[in-house]
Amino acid sequence: MNRIVILGAGESGIGAALLAKKEGWEVFVSDAGMIKPAFKNELAAAAIDFEEGKHSKEKILNASVIVKSPGIPEKNEMVKEIRKRGIEIISEIEFAYRSKGKSKIIAITGSNGKTTTTAMIYHICKTGGADCALVGNIGFSFARQVAKEPKALYVVEVSSFQLDDIKTFRPDVAVLTNITEDHLDRYEYKFENYIKSKFRIIENQTEKDFFIYNDDDEITKKYLNQFLKNTNPLPISMNHELPEGAYIVNAEMHLKWKNEEMEMNVEDFAVKGKHNQYNTMAAGISSAVMGIRKEKIRDAIQTFKSLEHRMSTVAIIRGVEFINDSKATNVNSTWYALESMTKPVILILGGVDKGNDYSFIKDLVKEKVKAIVCMGVDNTKIHEAFGNEVQLMINTQSAKDAVQAAFHFADKGDVVLLSPACASFDLFKNYEDRGNQFIEAVKDM
Repeated sequence: MNRIVILGAGESGIGAALLAKKEGWEVFVSDAGMIKPAFKNELAAAAIDFEEGKHSKEKILNASVIVKSPGIPEKNEMVKEIRKRGIEIISEIEFAYRSKGKSKIIAITGSNGKTTTTAMIYHICKTGGADCALVGNIGFSFARQVAKEPKALYVVEVSSFQLDDIKTFRPDVAVLTNITEDHLDRYEYKFENYIKSKFRIIENQTEKDFFIYNDDDEITKKYLNQFLKNTNPLPISMNHELPEGAYIVNAEMHLKWKNEEMEMNVEDFAVKGKHNQYNTMAAGISSAVMGIRKEKIRDAIQTFKSLEHRMSTVAIIRGVEFINDSKATNVNSTWYALESMTKPVILILGGVDKGNDYSFIKDLVKEKVKAIVCMGVDNTKIHEAFGNEVQLMINTQSAKDAVQAAFHFADKGDVVLLSPACASFDLFKNYEDRGNQFIEAVKDM
């Protein structure tokens, strides 16, 4: 029986359904919630059977393979039942990988910087003339791209949740930006489980493949030998020179690959900040491995535009700068944001806590933050963490209230920084919705 069931009808689920239909599977899509009208229209147009608001056992448990949305945890009752029956569960990136043909893959994961690095690699490859697509957590799902418009190269942003259900997925170039505590609620609050999940990106690599990693990241270095098997490691660093890979010394970036070397001053990078220097090194060396010429890499690094909801200035009102960093969904991202601040900060924090350790940013908060505006349903942990560090702290329940409270605390020359360190699902649909509501609230001032 060639029956495939897709659990979850978000972008990745719909992409998997369309690809499965194209490949001749009998397809059924099931979502416990309601499916977006646009996605329902796509399923109907492709004559794909689906249900919403429930998971029907009789229609799911007769599948030969199940593609599970990365948003559905292992503790879900239907997932437990599927596991008990021994039916194969795979992620959408695994399903797309099996259908990609001879196309190449650059896959990027990490706790921070993966979206910027992915977008930058795509920009460099596109500038260099590659026939490529930007897919995964950013842009279309990998499966949708394979189904609708196959490319010679896929630049794929992958999360730990997507890596949890791979079997054969094997990128030609794997990038691991860094590992910090994140999503621990999905990994039994064991950091080690999350670390293993991230390193799965190189699990199936061979001696023909390459692994780009941050040699300055303590966690990555600590676990490297445990997981490194057949692939070719290419480190990046700001602490020391490297015979091959990428490093920055005295504000000069060096990309070294196959007896070739490219040098570029960090002042010429389009995106600023220390974290973006790491992202740029990872993107540059990945593109070099893919055969993009040095001058094209240089051009692309100079013309890359930073992403929405990532450290972008919304407006300056009466001398107060409002910065949208809604994509900072963990503590480490907020650390990078604060680290780059040179003016006094009113920090908007809060949302769904994923097992956060706020002590990581305590020193920076003490040094740079004059007030904290909490924006979440439950802000207890934030109050406990920073109650003694910051004199001004207030709870708000909406982006509008948060922006107004922050502006009230701010003086001319201050920065209001939305860098929440948390997921957004308590008050918003996602981090984009949170960022957009912040932008609207600032514009309404």
